[in-house]
This record gives sequence, structure tokens and C-alpha cells, in this order.
Amino acid sequence: MLMRTDPFRELDRLTQQLLNTTGTWSRPSAMPMDAYREGEEYVIALDLPGVSPDAIEIDVERNMLTVKAERRPVTKADDVQMELSERPLGVFSRQVVLADTLDTEQIKADYEAGVLTLRIPIAERAKPRRIAIGGSAPKEISG
Repeated sequence: MLMRTDPFRELDRLTQQLLNTTGTWSRPSAMPMDAYREGEEYVIALDLPGVSPDAIEIDVERNMLTVKAERRPVTKADDVQMELSERPLGVFSRQVVLADTLDTEQIKADYEAGVLTLRIPIAERAKPRRIAIGGSAPKEISG
């Protein structure tokens, strides 16, 4: 038997059960996210522990990035009696508005150790560039 030692965790679990805050397709739960710039690309890291890679959907429409994932219950044998269940199940979703300066055609996605990492390169048109000054040679003033 497992011993529960954190009364606040138990209170959170009971609140989730009472409010039915598990994610559904019509009302998904949020997933934790980090976003930062690394060199010439933006990186978005989303925590999805226990989610199978085939249960993750990544869509981009114009500049709206949508990530949906579903954590399904693990199939248990008939003789298993659950004593404690704190890991949330259901649907998780996150939408991020991407800047026009990002190249959404070149997004790369990796999933390792329960973290989905999206790498979005900065578009060439948004990178700093030097502008050459044009003009003609100085004119001689006659007088």
C-alpha cells in the first residue's frame, strides 16, 4: 500500500475530481510550455509525459500553431486494483500565435523523454541585412 504524505496534493486531486478538470476534445486542458530564441530559430518546448508520439497532433494554419495530445489510460489486467491515481488523463491542447517573421514551412518537431520540442527558423526576410547606398559620383561645380 502507498502512503500519501502531501495533503495539498490530495486537495488538488479532490478539486480536480469535483470540478471535472480532465481534458476532453471539446474542452482540453493546457500543457506547460517554454518558448525561447536560440540562435537563428525559435524553440517551443511542451511537457507531455506519458503521451504516445502517435497521440500528438501538430497543425499550422497561417500563423496559428496548434498542438493537441491525448494521454490515454494504460490497459490493466483484471486483477489490478488501483490504489492511487494522480496522473491526469484526457486531452491537452495549446495554441500559439507565431510572428510573421518565422518560417512556418520549415518547422521541425522532436519528441524525447516526454518533451515535445518544436524548432521554427527565422525567415530570411526577417534577418538583419546591410543596405548598400547607391548614387552617382560627386558632380563638379563650374563657375
